[in-house]
This record gives sequence, C-alpha cells and structure tokens, in this order.
Amino acid sequence: MRCPFCSHPDTQVKDSRPAEDGASIRRRRFCPGCSARFTTFERVQLRELTVVKRNNRRAPFDRDKLARSVALACQKRNIDPDRIDQMISGIVRRLESSGDSDVTSDSIGELVMDALKGLDPVAYVRYASVYKDFREVDDFRDFIKGEKLAPKGTEAVKTKK
Repeated sequence: MRCPFCSHPDTQVKDSRPAEDGASIRRRRFCPGCSARFTTFERVQLRELTVVKRNNRRAPFDRDKLARSVALACQKRNIDPDRIDQMISGIVRRLESSGDSDVTSDSIGELVMDALKGLDPVAYVRYASVYKDFREVDDFRDFIKGEKLAPKGTEAVKTKK
C-alpha cells in the first residue's frame, strides 16, 4: 500500500483487527519512508457493481457516495454513526449478493428508504425529498400522510365547524 503522505511505495502493517462487526478489517500501517502512521479499512467485495441511472447512463457503484447521501439525510439527528455504517454495509451486501452486477439507482434508493424508515423518520423524509424530487411543501405533506408519518398529536386535534 502506498503511503498517503509521502507516496512511499511500500508500507508495513503494524496491527490488524476486525471492524464493523466483522464486515471489514482495520489495519494500522507505518511508513518507513516518512515514519507516518495511518489506518486503512479492507472490505470484502463480492462483485463489481455498476449503477444504471434513470437516464440509462452507467457508472461504477461508489459506497462513499452512498454514505455521503445517507449522512446528509441524517445530519444533526441523534443517530449512532455505527448504526448508519451498519445500515450502509447491509445495503451494499444486499446489492452485491443480488446476483446481478447491474443495479438501478431506483433500487438503491428504495433500499436506502426502507432502511432509513426503520432508523429515523426525519432522515427518511429528508432522503425521500431528494430521491422523489419534492418541489413544493405539499409534496412533503402528501408524502408524510401517505406514509402515516404524521406528527405526534395531530390525529387527536380536530377543528369544530
């Protein structure tokens, strides 16, 4: 592995241990060129995935891009980062074990929405607003009503005529 600091071509592994409930390996590395220490993570990749976008364009699957979009939806929510990472790892495992190396962006979006719905309702609505391309406040209202995510206490409030 090349050193990210000095680009020395060969670094030494000083320590290895499982991370993320065994889904990856955390390695502490040392560079003999500049004496820097850094951490790498090694994950099992079952197959190369290609994302087929809505416009039929194809792009390699990028776990980091998926993680960034989920992190944006979960921003400023009290959600344990380990739970988010486990959720992302589960989605990636499901995609890789699906048997097809081509996955649609819609199928990825649906998997993320299903996972976020169980994790945090606000993050779920935030993600849905981008994924489903909400344009107006009514889009949020209709989505929340359709998903039965109405704010607590609103069912009991009735106006008299």
